This record gives sequence, structure tokens and C-alpha cells, in this order.
Amino acid sequence: MSSTVEKSLSEKTIEHETYSSIPDGYQVGKTKFAIVTGSVMSGVGKGTFCGALATLLSCHGFKVSPIKFDGYLNVDAGTLNPFRHGEVFVLEDGTECDLDLGSYERALHRNLAKDNYLTGGKIFKIILDKERAGKYLGRDVQFIPHATGEIKNYLRELALKTNADVVLVEVGGTVGDLENSYFVEAMRELRYEEGRENVMFFNVTYIVEPGSLNEHKSKAAQIGLRQLMSLGVQPDMIICRSQTPVPVSVKEKVSMASNVPIERVYNLYDFSDIYEIPLVLRDLGLDKELFKILNVFPKENTDGVLNFKNWGEFVRKVKNADRQVVIGIVGKYTNVHDSYLSILKSLEHAAPYFGAKVEIKWIEATDIEDGKTTIEEALKDVDGVIVPGGFGKRGIEGKITAIKYVRENNIPYLGLCYGMQLAVVEFARNVCGLKDAHTTEVNPNTACPIIDIIPEQKTKLEKSEMGGTMRLGVYPAKLKDNSLVKKLYNKDVITERHRHRWELNPEFHKILEENGMLLSGIYEERNLVEFIELPKNKFFLATQAHGEFTSRPLSPSPLFVGFVQACVSQ
Repeated sequence: MSSTVEKSLSEKTIEHETYSSIPDGYQVGKTKFAIVTGSVMSGVGKGTFCGALATLLSCHGFKVSPIKFDGYLNVDAGTLNPFRHGEVFVLEDGTECDLDLGSYERALHRNLAKDNYLTGGKIFKIILDKERAGKYLGRDVQFIPHATGEIKNYLRELALKTNADVVLVEVGGTVGDLENSYFVEAMRELRYEEGRENVMFFNVTYIVEPGSLNEHKSKAAQIGLRQLMSLGVQPDMIICRSQTPVPVSVKEKVSMASNVPIERVYNLYDFSDIYEIPLVLRDLGLDKELFKILNVFPKENTDGVLNFKNWGEFVRKVKNADRQVVIGIVGKYTNVHDSYLSILKSLEHAAPYFGAKVEIKWIEATDIEDGKTTIEEALKDVDGVIVPGGFGKRGIEGKITAIKYVRENNIPYLGLCYGMQLAVVEFARNVCGLKDAHTTEVNPNTACPIIDIIPEQKTKLEKSEMGGTMRLGVYPAKLKDNSLVKKLYNKDVITERHRHRWELNPEFHKILEENGMLLSGIYEERNLVEFIELPKNKFFLATQAHGEFTSRPLSPSPLFVGFVQACVSQ
């Protein structure tokens, strides 16, 4: 990069038409940027591809720092409805974010942080805070250069903080969306400033296959690619998603429309095993083409966990699994499976180690509650039951009915967050004789508030503070000797991630224990229960935390390992 360009990048005065900064210590070219956009439609699989690419590059020895940009104006994902947006994933530092961050963590076998997640609301808050503080030196603040400049600065800061070899950027949404157009422009500028050898573009497009025609059609993909190019972005590689393998003629049309050589147009059709995709990308030679574009070479992989050998062994376990276990998930978002994505992935991680494959039986809690199905029919033929996290009163009596049934019939049970709270309510009502036992989240006036809100959370609600105000992120739990949970973790103290406001009321600890419930994990600083179990049952374990957020293919969550093992033997 010329000294003139570097000078203009580092200055932010009224005399210049650019607003783009180079952080102290940043070296152009030290970090490479791989930008992934999507066209034709949303939900095309950008997150899955990014995760697979992150795994592939990591196995080649590169340190990858992924980042997801979401165009919505929320500062984070904490207040989004699972029906609209799927699961809210929680990072170790308590950041509530898009579910694709979970895909990245699982792909990298590494914890990420708030800097790996960016929304339109977050970037605009940065801009407005700076404007109020007079940081723009009298300038009229505009999308160009200020919004695009702050985005570029954010990515460069991420590269510095994480010491990344590659920053992998997923641009949420679809090319042509108004809400991500300024971000695409920022990526175009980034390539201009950093150089073509340091910034490359992928476009994940979709090849439709109308049932009435029984053939692949690429016109929508061509239009989407040309729309991307009209924004000044020339893709370097095209990932054609499809239900079935596309013929060479379709790849040729896509190649011609996008100015991308056909050897850099790849087809990823629907795989039954997504864990195979990093190896498929390697076999297709995508990694070698990327090395050419970015002028890099594979490094020595010193990671004792994430490497081609271990990943290949896991894929073989998945392929060779020949036992079937049926897991019932009793929830209220069962029509949107992405609402429980991390749970599904955690089951996928654990099952192959027991030679098993998991079949999910989706059980709508409201159907049990409303009498549309009997509990016997709902839980017929299941080998185990999970009650996941959630909020609000809808469907909770159906969940409580399900928990009572599995407890009395000794069916393996795993409760997560709300699933622990409701397991306590059920046990208190039907074993301890506390018929009015309830959670104050549903019945604030209950005479028996066995699940209650802690004082600081109540204050936040009274002030109408919603976003980012729950008990979020990692908290320690001291595990009791001779407990199932200590056996599974094989540690005295563990940490798991949280996302909730209500807790098991300490006033009721004694009566629960007297009636046979083991409070097996405690956050000692506040005397809050983190794990409960019923020792008399084959497997009945629940946690206030979200153990599903820390599960990885090569190191599955101990909770899910124990649960799946019990289900397999069931």
C-alpha cells in the first residue's frame, strides 16, 4: 500500500473525504479477510459454510477469527423472538447473539467474545456515541464515509485483538437487502484499501430446482450475482447450494455470469452429514484455490484437538453409527427447529461416541396442556426427554405433566434452564406436597414461590430494563461429591453459561432435599442452585445453565454424553 493511501487512512480531519482508521499496531497484509455474502434467498446456508470453512482453515493451522454481521437495528439478539429468529446463543462473556456464533464456536472448538458479533444497532450506537462526544471534528456524519469507516475499523480492531491469520466475515441477509447494503459497501472499500491479495469474496447462492420442471435453474443465481457485482464487489469463489447435485452446464452458466473461473465454482448440495463438509471442501480443492488468491500457505497445526485426523475420525463415527435413539423435546417453539439448534447439535455430538443416531420427536407442550394429545401418546416410544429453556406461561403445565410422567416412569430426563425450574415445581407439588408451588414468572402471587426472581433482576424489570440484563454468561458451580453431575464432569468446580432471571428459592432447599432431590451443584457466592438430580431414577438431571452452548463435536458436553448414554441403554 502506498504511503499516500496509508496517510489518508490514518487521518480523520475535515480536510479529507475518507473516514477510515488504522489502529495502532495494525499491519496491512498481516491478516487476511474472507468475506461471505449470500444471494437469491436467506437461510441458504452461509453460516454452515462459514463454519465448515473455519474448520478447514483451522485444520490447516490458521488462526481464524469469525464475525457475523446482522443488519437489524437491535444492539444484540437478546430481545428477539425465537419464532422469528431462532435460538439466541450466549457467549462466555454473556453476549446474546445470533445462532451462527454457535456454529462458529462448534467449528473452531474455541470460545468467542462480543467482538465477534456486530449488528446494525451496535455500529450505529458506536457512531452516535462518537458524534455526541465530538469525535467527528465538525463533519456531517454519513453512511459514507463514517458508517463504512467504523465497520472497517471494527474488523481491523478484531484482527488485532485476536491476532488472527484470517478474519472470516459473514454478511447476514441477502444481496440486495437495504439493511446490509452499507456493510457490503464497507467490504468493497476494505478490499480497495487492503489490496486484492488480502481480501477475498465468497458468494453463497442457491440453484433452484422446481418440481414441475425436474431440472436445475440458475437464472435467479445469475441475477443475484450480477446484483452483487453492480455494488462493486467481484466474487472470487461461488458456492452453489442445491438440494441435489447440479450438472456442469449450470456451473458454466454461473461462471460466465460472475466472471469466476469454473474451477472456483463449487456445488454443495444437501448433505445428510454436515460434519463431512470441511473434508468435502478439501477434496474439491477449495483450500488450494483460497491459498492462491490470498497468497498464503498451510501452517503447522499444533492444536491437539482440532485437526484433520480427529475430525476425520469423528466423521467416521457419524457414518458408522447404527443404533437409533428417539429423544422427545417438549417445548413451545417446536415448529421452528432452529429455536433449539444448540440442543440438536449437542445430541449429534454425543450420539456417535455410542454408535448411535438421534431421531427427534417434537412434542408441543401446548398440545399436552390443551388436551389435544394424551401424555402417554406424546411420550410413546421415546428413549429420553429434554425440556429446554424458554420464557413465559404458555405451555408450562404441559411441560410439568411431561416431567411428572418421565419421573414416575423412570425415563431419562435432561432439563435445561426452564427445564430445571419446572422439574423443581413438579417435584414440589407431587412429591413434597406443596400443591401451590409455582414460579413467580407465571404466578407472581403464588403462596409457594419455589422459583422466584432475585432482587437485582426484579429491580431491572421494574425499571423496564430488558436487553442484556439477565444473569448472562459463565458462572461457577461447586459440584457435590457422589453426585451424577460430578461423575460426568469429573471436576469439583465447573462453569457453564446462563440466560435467565428466575432462580430456585433458597427457602425451599431443605424440603426438597428431605424428599429425595439432590441439589448437586451450587453457585456458592449467592447460594443459588445450578444442578438438581434424583438419585433414585436411572437418569434425572437438570441444570439452571445451558450446557448445550459449550458442546463441540470433538468434545461433547458431559451432560449430553451422560444423557445419551442413558438413552442408548434404555
